[in-house]
Amino acid sequence: MPLNRSTAGQTGGAAPVRIVHLGLGAFHRAHQAWYTQRAETDPANPAWGIAAFTGRTPTAADELAPQDGLYTLVERSADGDSYELMTPIVEARPASDLRRLGELLVRADTSLVTLTITEAGYHLTADLDLDASHEDVAHDLARLPDAGEGREAPELRTAAARLVYGLSRRIDALGESAGIAVVSCDNMADNATAARRAVLGTARAVDPDLAERLDATVSWVGTSVDRITPATTDELRDLVAGETGYADAAPVVAEPFRSWILSGEFPAGRPNWERAGAQFVERIEPFERRKLWLLNGSHSLMAYAGRIAGHETVAQAIADPQILERVESLWDEAARHLTEPGLDVPAYRRALLERFRNPRIEHRLAQIGTDGAGKLRVRALPIYRAERAAGRDGSAAARVIAAWIAWLGTQDPESIRDSAAADIRAALAEREPVRALLNILHPDLGQDEHLVSIVVADRERA
Repeated sequence: MPLNRSTAGQTGGAAPVRIVHLGLGAFHRAHQAWYTQRAETDPANPAWGIAAFTGRTPTAADELAPQDGLYTLVERSADGDSYELMTPIVEARPASDLRRLGELLVRADTSLVTLTITEAGYHLTADLDLDASHEDVAHDLARLPDAGEGREAPELRTAAARLVYGLSRRIDALGESAGIAVVSCDNMADNATAARRAVLGTARAVDPDLAERLDATVSWVGTSVDRITPATTDELRDLVAGETGYADAAPVVAEPFRSWILSGEFPAGRPNWERAGAQFVERIEPFERRKLWLLNGSHSLMAYAGRIAGHETVAQAIADPQILERVESLWDEAARHLTEPGLDVPAYRRALLERFRNPRIEHRLAQIGTDGAGKLRVRALPIYRAERAAGRDGSAAARVIAAWIAWLGTQDPESIRDSAAADIRAALAEREPVRALLNILHPDLGQDEHLVSIVVADRERA
């Protein structure tokens, strides 16, 4: 049976769009959409609909639009699966539908924008400046000045440029009542600042006055997000069809654990996400660091060291005693710098091991390992620097970077999936590739002789 609102018995109609999301992928559907569904006080008359726009490809919109945005969330524990029909997404649109994005953002009842565009999608330099030399950024900066009121929506490639386009129209239409929250839900340190710098950097390159008006209108909300969400497979689609009776083209599978911590203001309102367990805090940074360094840092370590050792999933990698030892050493280094009240690092570590060992969550290392250059800047490099500043060697964090470089050395350069792939290929061809690769993570990092020695030694062992 095809899945849509009619076949699923959704006779009450879809919720009105009040949330715009950029980056329609599996994680958004297992995380922010899940919290939004559980936040509703009256599920029969939902108040918070999501209009979700895709990222690099329109695939998710092509799959979800015929299903009226509905999909199945499979929660997979070690003991079995549970199935939930997800209804918050009421529009699934390709990123290219800029006209619709503009229509939604000029509405006063559109209250917030959420983002899952990945670290690479912000197009920032290591110093958090807009990378105006990037091909996609340059493309958009050339077209935004001609995107005035009444003109046809231009073709834009970056999320920041699309937001500048839509939010500028919101300001023009709503004036003083245009206030809106932009909520970054990407796995990166200080993601609110990343969103702000990308959007304002784009606007400033077009019109400095526009950047000031945007910054006065938007509340930049930071988050720490967590839920392991493996990629959807044909096997999952077949399983859902057999268990639910629906031919669901876009089911999502996730672990039972989930966490969402937010900090910031919502001038136009928000769902009652706390009803679903979301936490609202004054300072997000300690929670960001705990998640990025412990969960994501060990994920990156396993993504490269695990694949070198022949493993394909997180569960397989964490069962390898040598990799487990490296993960625990990384956590020991990170824990020395995670001392703020409320973090409870020992309990968090125990929970991570339980999650990693879930044999029924096939979290593939190849999926985790994409865009390593951007991820390691926030997952491993800060731990290494903190340890060195404290007078220690930082070898466990350094070996995460070393695992990435060692893994790159085993790959066909043309097959590398990374937003910095061109730079990586050039670095691999250098006379001293280790130094060149380290400089991709941060300028002059290749001059850190202590780090270079650790990386070279690990590369030779691999």
